[in-house]
Amino acid sequence: MSKYAVLEKRIGYGFKDVGLIDQALTHVSFLAPEAKRALSYQRLEFLGDRVLGLVVAEMLNNAFPGSDEGELSRRLADLVRKESCAEVADDWNLGHFIRLGDGEIQAGGARKAAILADVCESVIGAVFLDGGYSAARKVVSSAWKERMDQPRRPLRDAKTALQEWAQARGLPAPRYVEISRAGPAHAPLFVIGVQVEGFAGLQAEGGSKRIAEQAVARQFLQREGLVLV
Repeated sequence: MSKYAVLEKRIGYGFKDVGLIDQALTHVSFLAPEAKRALSYQRLEFLGDRVLGLVVAEMLNNAFPGSDEGELSRRLADLVRKESCAEVADDWNLGHFIRLGDGEIQAGGARKAAILADVCESVIGAVFLDGGYSAARKVVSSAWKERMDQPRRPLRDAKTALQEWAQARGLPAPRYVEISRAGPAHAPLFVIGVQVEGFAGLQAEGGSKRIAEQAVARQFLQREGLVLV
């Protein structure tokens, strides 16, 4: 039985070349100083990043035939971002298998989101080299389908969504007005109002104009029963 049997079950793929998964799980800190960096996961991460992007783009193209390029791009960016890859790495429990140097172990490298995201991509790259595109597509589809169907983060910021909503109805762009500003310079509190032609205005507060504008735009969308995606 492979020493990676548990991991292979989690990702849904069994490696023929165990050396590939060894490399995919090897952080550069684990290698001796004279060893080549090519023996770490970095090259596989580079490859896996491209494979992931292609598979997810294909998934989105098939799942959302009525969506335009802009929406597909937003969905793609959210799904392949480092945070999403780190979440998948957690699902696969990759932190348990990553080979790290002593210093990186002490620094908690197995729990660092950046390292987890990189190793997630390197594993995908290893699957691609070991089993081809169809194998990589199966692994990615299994891990990313639910995330694609149910986004865990808004795909657009609230101001952008509100502006697009208004434009789609032939309305002027929403207008944001500073109602008040209070508090000291190092900790101000802004109250911002939003006005959309034909609709009652709203106000929201935040520690900066940007935060307050986003807050009031989100409240407007929620009041009108709109889902921010």
